[in-house]
Amino acid sequence: MQPGQILVADHGGVYVIKLIGDVRLTLCISFDQFIEGMFAHEDFISVMFDLTQAQAIDSTTLGLMAKISILAREQKQITPVVVSTNSGINRLLDSMGFSDIFHVLHDFDLSELTLRQPIGHSEFTAAQELDEVQVKQKVLEAHRVLMGLNDSNRETFQDLIKTLESC
Repeated sequence: MQPGQILVADHGGVYVIKLIGDVRLTLCISFDQFIEGMFAHEDFISVMFDLTQAQAIDSTTLGLMAKISILAREQKQITPVVVSTNSGINRLLDSMGFSDIFHVLHDFDLSELTLRQPIGHSEFTAAQELDEVQVKQKVLEAHRVLMGLNDSNRETFQDLIKTLESC
């Protein structure tokens, strides 16, 4: 499986976030810092996720995606878009309740977009370089967001949250 990578581009305040390969927790600090910066930009209008080249997405990343949607809805009264053509990713998004907080499109041509600014790559944020406390906080935050989406997620992640809080 291809190592995870997150690429971003913006044009006039519309942000496109492309997830490639196996996107995991090791990118969470960089991704969360990007989120804060994106919402701090005065020109922020909207956000779209391109998952057409994603092979796997862990729950921490899904939680950060949900955080973006919730913030966009609260601050800008917009519902972000997710484009995904992978049936496995589509099932994952559906099981997490993403259709309640995103416009999910399963066929949309994104071939004209050029994404040029990498947020991070799995080798860039190797485990020994990450601050354990920061990572734990981001994992907790992301999973709390997911738990807040629906009862199924609450049941799925409650034991993980309890375990992380007790560590």
